[in-house]
Amino acid sequence: MAITRNNHFVPQWHQRGFLEPESSTLAYLDLAPPTKVLACGRIIEERSLFDAPTKRCFFQTDLYSTFFGTEVNDEIERRLFGDIDTRGSQAVRAFAGTDIAAWHEHFGRFFEYIDIQKLRTPKGLAWLRAQYPALHQNELMMEMQGIRMLHTTIWTESVREIVSAEDADVKFILTDHPVTIYNHALPPEAPQCAFPHDPGIALKASQTLFPLSREHCLILTNLEYAENPSAPPLEKRTFARNFRQSMVRTDKIIRTRRLTDLEVSQINRVLKARAQRHIAAGRREWLYPEQEATGSWADLAVTLLPPHDELWNFGGETYVGFKDGSVRYQDAFGRTEKERETLKKVLSTKELALGAPCGCGSGHPYRVCCKSRPLALRPSWTERSIRERNLVFHRGILSILGLDTGKDWTAVRRELTDDQIREVYFLYEALWPLETDLLSLLPKPDGRPRAVYTGSLHPQSIVEFALGASLYFGDLIVETPFVHSGTIAEKFRPTEHPRSYHLEFLKAVAFFLNVMPLVDAGLINLIPDPWTFDYHLRRETMAMAEDRAAGIDISLRGEPRLEELVRVDLMRDMLMWPRNAQEARMRENFPDLDAAGIAETLSELERLKEEDPLAALQDGIFDGGKEGGQMRLMQMGPNFEIAMYLAQATGATIVTDSAFRWQEIIRAARPRLGAPPARFRQLAGNLADAEFLFPDNPDRIIRMAREGILAGYPALFGEMFRYLADVVKRGPRPNFEAGLAARFARTHQAAQKALRKRGEFGNDGRISCVFAPTGIQDNTINRLLLMSSSEHHLQMVPMAFYIQRSDAKA
Repeated sequence: MAITRNNHFVPQWHQRGFLEPESSTLAYLDLAPPTKVLACGRIIEERSLFDAPTKRCFFQTDLYSTFFGTEVNDEIERRLFGDIDTRGSQAVRAFAGTDIAAWHEHFGRFFEYIDIQKLRTPKGLAWLRAQYPALHQNELMMEMQGIRMLHTTIWTESVREIVSAEDADVKFILTDHPVTIYNHALPPEAPQCAFPHDPGIALKASQTLFPLSREHCLILTNLEYAENPSAPPLEKRTFARNFRQSMVRTDKIIRTRRLTDLEVSQINRVLKARAQRHIAAGRREWLYPEQEATGSWADLAVTLLPPHDELWNFGGETYVGFKDGSVRYQDAFGRTEKERETLKKVLSTKELALGAPCGCGSGHPYRVCCKSRPLALRPSWTERSIRERNLVFHRGILSILGLDTGKDWTAVRRELTDDQIREVYFLYEALWPLETDLLSLLPKPDGRPRAVYTGSLHPQSIVEFALGASLYFGDLIVETPFVHSGTIAEKFRPTEHPRSYHLEFLKAVAFFLNVMPLVDAGLINLIPDPWTFDYHLRRETMAMAEDRAAGIDISLRGEPRLEELVRVDLMRDMLMWPRNAQEARMRENFPDLDAAGIAETLSELERLKEEDPLAALQDGIFDGGKEGGQMRLMQMGPNFEIAMYLAQATGATIVTDSAFRWQEIIRAARPRLGAPPARFRQLAGNLADAEFLFPDNPDRIIRMAREGILAGYPALFGEMFRYLADVVKRGPRPNFEAGLAARFARTHQAAQKALRKRGEFGNDGRISCVFAPTGIQDNTINRLLLMSSSEHHLQMVPMAFYIQRSDAKA
């Protein structure tokens, strides 16, 4: 079979829709014609305008080919695009017509085709390549397939209009990037529009234009902008989440506008301005729309807005009833939950005073928090922040458990009721609706030192290193161990079966109360599990983790701290056994023990149980039956994929005290073939040889943070982070690296000496590090960030650290 290597990125069947009647060629314009050097040395520009058949238009050799040694494979062209183009041609023809039944039949295929058409062009593939540090051709083709359907949810929820040029003498043109994005606030010369970028489709004022044929053009407009054209054009639309289920009317398309010559030329001007290099039309004079459509870029917005009196067909609330009696609700933006007014904040129209608490809810003064951050890099100011929600949750726990009235932890364990457990989990669910946009609440990469902690979320292990790590690495992002009932099957939910969560509840609350002082002080950013709010993210990362785990030993071997936790938990379970079971086990193991000995031993077990802060003090905790037993979770969070995802989204390093997680990081840090040498070799050696004290008392940690005793570390690590993020682009600076190594030695000696002199208590640890030459990177993580509609993230994680006990074997 002959190999197809000339790949048409605008299919010939689509091109034929722009031919003039009785014509077999298109007028084809090269916006950047190649130059040629003549024998005499004179440079001339080759022909830029000519007529050509569809076979010669909009193709590129080996655009979709994959290579295996010297073998060329064209399966993507034949199988993937062959199938998509077959369905796409039928869908485009259906929507160019007026048969509503055909619209319904081809609705999904239509938007599937538009989505891949935006990505499959040279400009679209250049944009995709720019989202990764480096992609060879085979990887690019893999990512192109992995990112498919990226825009379809937002497009289907938009106001859909097909405008007509049937009454105009001018017809629509076709470009080499036909799915075109227009935003009146972002002219072609704006930095955000520099090749290969387009305005984000989720921005409120962004409109998607797609010429279906010479006579028809599709315009997709975000509902908020259609209803209010004065809406902030560069803000994201409400609930701009990709890859989710949504209900829309497939029979609603506005088709009332028949454009004039000028209006068609205005649309053609937008199409041409966003093309990469080539445009085509039925007639040559249509290739120069800017000659007729003059005026500013923003002036074109009026023509592209849908008729206001037709908007009643879109938006609103939808209720769907099912045979089982259940009802599905959806609002105008695809949300299945009502907005929670208690989580919203009113944005002040005046700039804050420099000393006022920052609007992002961090608790820091405005002058040191968001004042110097660009608007796009600020956490949301219109919703309660992560810290503010944690403060509300903390007050709720204290009130529900009676800790705010003087009750101690022992009394809480003795008197804990199912209703208290249920109420706490209901409060957590209320503070974190399933459709929370977590990325909008998180910090963005802004050059400030921060780290993502990944490891055991057990309350006994979190205090060993993680709490003190906030003094060394800056703002520490930690995942909470509380589970969200909305993500769990009803028969396992803590709100439905609270008794089964008795022991896990004690662990989660103990963890939360230990960490909360540092959260309040702004040293720890305690976040919910990102999986809670994005089912697609959860499904994708679980599949990735399963694939990755095939080559990794996931047993507890090599994790002595986890083995110790499991052993202690088993011992704790024995303390909570029924008295008759404890007595039976003692008689079995110690047959010579008399009644007095047994009574003494049982009394000692009761004392140990009361002293253990994680042991339940109620009888029958393990009783069987429908409501019996205990849910037991060994939480290691976040997992590798989500740790990478969060680090790239927030501009953070990764810190772990898990040997297992460190193996995963090392695997991702393996340099590619031909990668530059690793940086900071001397500093890495100095780090590995050094010993660090990790304080474990929250009050002491807060005091040390305010006094700045260890402030030199985050400043140093922040400089290293910024340097490594740019070293490939800007080149290495050996003297700078040597200077940082010397600075670390001075900082470390002085800081650790000061800690010992003050008599600070804590845990001794050593820090291993990885400074990968091209960062710690996995293409799947970059894909996840694109799927999550993240617009400000790093392409890789520059460095990571592993904390282990000083006496641990290397």
